Amino acid sequence: MLCRVADSLHWMSRYVERAENIARFIDVNQVLSLGGVGVQWDPLIFASGDEKAYNKKYPDFSRENVLRFLLFDREYANSVVSCASRARENARAIQGELSMGVWHAVNRLYLRVRDGARNAEEVIANPNFFLERVKRSCHQVMGVSNATLSRDEAWQFCHLGTLVERADKTSRILDVKYFTLLPNVTDVGGALDVVQWSALLETTGATHMYRKRHGRIDPRKVVAFLVLDEQFPRSIRYCVEQAEDCMRDIASSTAPGDGPLAQIGEMSVRLNSIGADEIVDTGLHEFIDDFQRRLDSFNESLFEAYFHVPPVLPYVPDGAQSQTQSGPT
Repeated sequence: MLCRVADSLHWMSRYVERAENIARFIDVNQVLSLGGVGVQWDPLIFASGDEKAYNKKYPDFSRENVLRFLLFDREYANSVVSCASRARENARAIQGELSMGVWHAVNRLYLRVRDGARNAEEVIANPNFFLERVKRSCHQVMGVSNATLSRDEAWQFCHLGTLVERADKTSRILDVKYFTLLPNVTDVGGALDVVQWSALLETTGATHMYRKRHGRIDPRKVVAFLVLDEQFPRSIRYCVEQAEDCMRDIASSTAPGDGPLAQIGEMSVRLNSIGADEIVDTGLHEFIDDFQRRLDSFNESLFEAYFHVPPVLPYVPDGAQSQTQSGPT
């Protein structure tokens, strides 16, 4: 597969997943604020990892500023409007690799976000309907992709993009939200506001599946579920193990791949050999930092192995090349 095709497939899926995550994060905060619960909006910026870009443009973390930045700021590469636009650009560049259903679903997402951006102030004042449309549109892209794409190399790159983005966002929101709820080490495992912990689960779409498995809210069990659960599709462990499967399939059909395959394998082994108590007792923040470094390294290796197009060297006649190599005599 051509490097540019693999790259576009991968990033189309990542941008769709990113837009859905942002919409869901905002939606949970919005519901909490309407319910009279004290809500902080700055964790949404910290979870994005883009607080420097935010601080350059906005003086505070007011609800309106955070929504404007995350939803409609075209200068911000990770806003919903930017993600929808980039997902469409990538899809359009590789329409021949996609089913018509996937292309139409991506285009529909873009058009709905564009319509919202044209009425940005109205949406910011009352974002519920817009956020629901974004989430549903993203789910349509994912669903149509799963239903209509052959499980070939193209699908593996698409699915890998979703999984990598999902693992990244789950780790970030868990890190930020956990330490917002637990400002002091002595608070770990204490009696905390169940509403806020439920909001953390809701932010990752995990509330119902968590309660089905564990029942009552318990901070350590929340960490265990979001980091180590083998079956929940947004847990870090699940995403990494599925990404490893994708890499095996990709590497088996292409020459490169030892680097990224080995790295994702090491991450999988790490997640299979650690427990939630060890993560919390030795430091969740440190664990997430280490995971983020490993994920960044994997992404760099993936780029070099599959997406990077080597520069085309100018043609040099054999005689001239030999003379250059040997130098003057």
